[in-house]
Amino acid sequence: MIDDQTEPWGVKVTAVEVKNVDLPVEMQRAMAIQAQAERERRAKIIHAEGELQASTKLGEAAAIISKDPTALQLRYLQTLTEIGTEKNTTIVFPLPIDLLRAFSMPQDKPK
Repeated sequence: MIDDQTEPWGVKVTAVEVKNVDLPVEMQRAMAIQAQAERERRAKIIHAEGELQASTKLGEAAAIISKDPTALQLRYLQTLTEIGTEKNTTIVFPLPIDLLRAFSMPQDKPK
């Protein structure tokens, strides 16, 4: 662009270099805010992609476990083992509601 303007005078411009540019403080702040917003945007995208991958893998695991009840029992035991290595003092044992209903409600037996 500069070369086009100087060519009629016989001057050939091959390179332009900009050095030591001073920006107003307000512009520096605006650029810093924009850069921070861009970093936050990228972080949210990375986090969302991780959540998507995790949910996909959990769905695949659920499909595998649902095909074999033994797999669920093994996973349960593995979780208990992991809890035990953390040296927690309280372990909560989840029980299926159906199991509790069997003990609390009288069942009518056909004769």
